[in-house]
Amino acid sequence: MTTSPLSSSLRKGRFVIGMIHVPATPGSPGHGAVEESMFNVIKQAQVLVDCGFDMILLENMHDFPPLREEHMGPEIPAYLTALATAVRAEVPAGFPMGIQVLFAAHRVALAVAHAAGLQAIRAEAWTYGHLSDKGWAEASAATSVRYAQSIGAQDVQIWADVKKKHASHAATSDLSTGDVLSTLELHGADVAILTGVSTGIAPAPGDFSAGRRASRLPLVLGSGLTVQNAPTFAAVADGFIVGTSIKEGGNWRNPVDPERARALLEAIKTS
Repeated sequence: MTTSPLSSSLRKGRFVIGMIHVPATPGSPGHGAVEESMFNVIKQAQVLVDCGFDMILLENMHDFPPLREEHMGPEIPAYLTALATAVRAEVPAGFPMGIQVLFAAHRVALAVAHAAGLQAIRAEAWTYGHLSDKGWAEASAATSVRYAQSIGAQDVQIWADVKKKHASHAATSDLSTGDVLSTLELHGADVAILTGVSTGIAPAPGDFSAGRRASRLPLVLGSGLTVQNAPTFAAVADGFIVGTSIKEGGNWRNPVDPERARALLEAIKTS
């Protein structure tokens, strides 16, 4: 686990990360012109910066169903690196950015982050495997940290989901949230992410209390934050990743809506 200004900011609370679901990658249904995708992502990033978000997280959620990492061609990391680099050039110098590459493509994410100058990746199945809606997700900490070492990406932080949404965790049902969190820390994660069962669904507030007892990791809310529940989670979370509720119409498929984004920030920062 690393110590950085990013981790310190999370520990202060009220740290809000805006999720941009980037347009579909080459080869995926719905993929369009790369230049149009760049314009789309840069425009959303500028909205998040102008509204006052603290960090941007990119994710290829429009690649649905997403490929397993071993089936990805070079076009996917190339495209994502191009988009991330374009955003990096337009946001203020040093503005925190991260990326998640579905499905559980942590080496691809590390390579993109390292090439584009991003600070973090979001990882599913970092420790303990689980059965997701895309198939079995194997625990990946060991191979990922060695890959990061091999390419010089040791400074890229690992933001790991505790129990990934859109998945069954029956195989680890005898493990508490605290059990998984303590192992995430042991396996080198920098931040732990708590989510609900699917996109747009919040975790139980009590999960944060259990996490505090088991681990020193910053605890970030990873799904389901709304204007209505912001006061509840502002009292327990170190930071927030938000996508669905700041998109036009409250639909994750749509671009960021400045009015919804500002309203959510106001709800968090006045709680």
